[in-house]
Amino acid sequence: MNFSKLVGMLGVALVPQVYCSQQQAHCNSLKEKLHVANATVWFTEYVPSGTNLSLSENDPSCALASQVIEVDICRVALLVGTSVTSNISMEAWLPFNWTGRFLSTGNGGLGGCIDYAAMAYTAHYGFASVGANNGHNGTSGALLYKNPGALEDFAYRSLHTGVVVGKQVTKAFYDKAHTKSYYLGCSTGGRQGFKEAQDFPNDFDGIVAGSPALNWNNLVSWAARFINITGVPGSPDFIPLETWQVIGQAVLHQCDALDGVIDCIIENTNLCQYRPEALICASSQTHSCLTGAQAKKVRDFFSPLYGPNNTLIFPRVQPGMGMMTPYVTGLPFAISTQWFQYVVHEDPSWNPTTISFEDFAKATLLDPFQISTWKGDLSGAMNSGTKILSYHGEEDILISPESSTRYYDHVSRTMGLQSGTLDSFYRLFIISGMNHCVGGTGASFIGNMGRTVVDFTPEKNVLAAMVRWVENGTAPDTILGTAYVNGTKASGQIAFQRNHCRYPFRNVYRGEGDPDLPENWKCI
Repeated sequence: MNFSKLVGMLGVALVPQVYCSQQQAHCNSLKEKLHVANATVWFTEYVPSGTNLSLSENDPSCALASQVIEVDICRVALLVGTSVTSNISMEAWLPFNWTGRFLSTGNGGLGGCIDYAAMAYTAHYGFASVGANNGHNGTSGALLYKNPGALEDFAYRSLHTGVVVGKQVTKAFYDKAHTKSYYLGCSTGGRQGFKEAQDFPNDFDGIVAGSPALNWNNLVSWAARFINITGVPGSPDFIPLETWQVIGQAVLHQCDALDGVIDCIIENTNLCQYRPEALICASSQTHSCLTGAQAKKVRDFFSPLYGPNNTLIFPRVQPGMGMMTPYVTGLPFAISTQWFQYVVHEDPSWNPTTISFEDFAKATLLDPFQISTWKGDLSGAMNSGTKILSYHGEEDILISPESSTRYYDHVSRTMGLQSGTLDSFYRLFIISGMNHCVGGTGASFIGNMGRTVVDFTPEKNVLAAMVRWVENGTAPDTILGTAYVNGTKASGQIAFQRNHCRYPFRNVYRGEGDPDLPENWKCI
């Protein structure tokens, strides 16, 4: 008897119960249907809409104890072997409102945390969504110590394996293959997206890669060296956090008006050449001014990192109000410290305050499994029809946005393509006032994650923009960002909106009209 006849016999009042029962039965039966090489299916679980799903098995360092699920899904958990000595934990969240689209999420930092929030967001919009733990559990990189299998998983294999297995799970559940395949990730997740584009261009039709940790080895070296500039707390001429706040305001005083409007946002920080000497005091030191020695520290802080042969290792920190960064604390940066301890030197006792150019060179030469992710040839992605939408916050406090523009130019030179041609498959958007992946003083609600969704229209949402680009051929020229009063959507009040330009265009005020309205700005 088919479903419609069953509904007629039981009556309309019982339809939800019957439907949910069928969903649950279909989900439970998946465990027996799945036959994935080198994999153990831990469980399949029907999760109805509105459930606040407990994630008690999630490592505490991942800081997510539960996740609200807004649509009915079948949750599938697997353990997949990646080598004799390594494996990944992964999940697939399969919505019953499936659109035919598949999506993989990424990770962050050195993280072994499945991005459940991203999976909930994308499943809500009908994507069969998968995520993996990057080959280890929790935010520590300790498992990478003398563990080449786990290191290979972290560099690329966890994500790629999750995609391959996830597509098998999706096909088994829906009894047909996906129609289009997408990726969504930021930070390390952004790097993972580009690693896929470089090495596995057929995995995805569309890649949304935010604030990517490209040039990985040099990035961790750059982040590690700030302690040599600032010194540790209590050391001579150490600059306290209160003074860094003053420095941030001084940057705005010097550079905010460069885009035509004084609004606490620098639209293009490349135009800002901050002069810290303006804060030097003639009298005794206070939190509101600098000594000459401190001004030199600030100038060094905002300078690129060059090697002994004057080659660029990593571009500068961009000046702006995003300077409330962990790099000013005088404490070792945990990700860099662990990378050097567990991977570069294989010495957990290595002291991060001794960081030197010799350490930088060793990290660059080691480049395990080409984790640098700096290949300039994206012809595989271009030829396979893969689209890449990258974005980077102009006030990113962890990864300089100039790293993304520098990579875009690197691809342009390597492939011999001008921006007009490169735009056919790869577009980069610099989001003014945006912090690392989220937040900041700017119009940073762009739909790159669930908590930054205004709606799912292509004009306001990077994931929706990618779907339209892949499925309709309409590429985004701008991304409309939204800023809310008090920085939270809960206020319900829009403070301002701005169309963020694709690189190499930049935003300037037209000179008249309300600057809070996007139509009063233009990309030049």
